[in-house]
Amino acid sequence: MSVLTKEVVSARLPPERVEDLEEIAREEKIDRSTVMDRALEEYIKGWKLRKALRKYTEGKITLPRAAEIANLSIWEMMEEVAERGIQAQYSLEDLEEDLKAFENE
Repeated sequence: MSVLTKEVVSARLPPERVEDLEEIAREEKIDRSTVMDRALEEYIKGWKLRKALRKYTEGKITLPRAAEIANLSIWEMMEEVAERGIQAQYSLEDLEEDLKAFENE
């Protein structure tokens, strides 16, 4: 991820979390901001995946849309669904949409 500009954001953290943050920074030989940025990036990826899986499980979105929300390929999203034992929410309309998506890839 290449970011040319960054915005300063402050956070109030409990002392234990700051200690963990500093330990990671020391061991990884990076600054605290980088540790926080990486941690937030991982959290956001997980949050997007959970959101996509929830909406997919509820039948509110299709698998391709879930993949888009989670920033994954359709194949990666299919793996996530399978790993969690989520039953496919698949209709004839979904098949038609998927076929169109595959044609465009």
